[in-house]
Amino acid sequence: QMTAGSYMYIGPQGIVHGTTITVLNGFRKIKKSPKGGLFVTSGLGGMSGAQPKAGNIAGCITVCAEVNPKITQVRLDQGWIDEKITDLDELAVRVKSAKEHKEVVSIAYLGNIVDVWEKFDAENIHIDLGSDQTSLHNPWAGGYYPVGLSYEESNEMMANKPEAFKEEVKKTLRRHAEAINRHTAKGTYFFDYGNAFLLEASRAGADVLDTVNPLKEFKYSSYVQDIMGPMCFDYGFGPFRWVCASGKPEDLLKTDQIACEVLEEIIKTSPPEI
Repeated sequence: QMTAGSYMYIGPQGIVHGTTITVLNGFRKIKKSPKGGLFVTSGLGGMSGAQPKAGNIAGCITVCAEVNPKITQVRLDQGWIDEKITDLDELAVRVKSAKEHKEVVSIAYLGNIVDVWEKFDAENIHIDLGSDQTSLHNPWAGGYYPVGLSYEESNEMMANKPEAFKEEVKKTLRRHAEAINRHTAKGTYFFDYGNAFLLEASRAGADVLDTVNPLKEFKYSSYVQDIMGPMCFDYGFGPFRWVCASGKPEDLLKTDQIACEVLEEIIKTSPPEI
């Protein structure tokens, strides 16, 4: 399994492998080297904290926005991100420099992701890969925060004016989608990362529905449809994870050894193009 769909939620460390090969294959899909490439996303809580680490492993520049100051600092202290920036102008300058020097760096922007998409559009900073990992399966209770309000103001509105908070979230989703659409029109590859972004954006009336292709519901595909499915899962390869029910470390080591042997055998016998 790749997500937290079961009870065995193990935090960001359990998703680094899957996120890394998603980012790597995202760059392969657009036929571009990760070196000097820019991946923009959001969310540093829960499993989404894996994104900047995966970007570093893949070898690109990662900008990940997060509104919660506490979790942002925790991710910095723990080494999940390399830098934290709180000013949009400073962020734009830093990213331009990173692109020029083809750095491998992960940057957390303490603020709303919508501001990042809009700022990079205004500054003509090209985003190669874009996604989102805010908790939009829970949009009304802290999974997604409105733009234009501070973290504290949002929490106060969420608690005391829940209907007003919902409307602000919906407005932000529409604005979020508009900014993404402007970037994709300039060549950005955007994918839904299974966090219900496209679903909730469509419910909010955002411009994310595909009105041309009758076989598609949304303008943008999910990472499974577009990246992990045709490039990994279809070949029987992917980010595999399992539980050692005995709880014995020596049993877990045995399963790891078996997995290594199987993968090594696959590599030996697979055609070169796979």
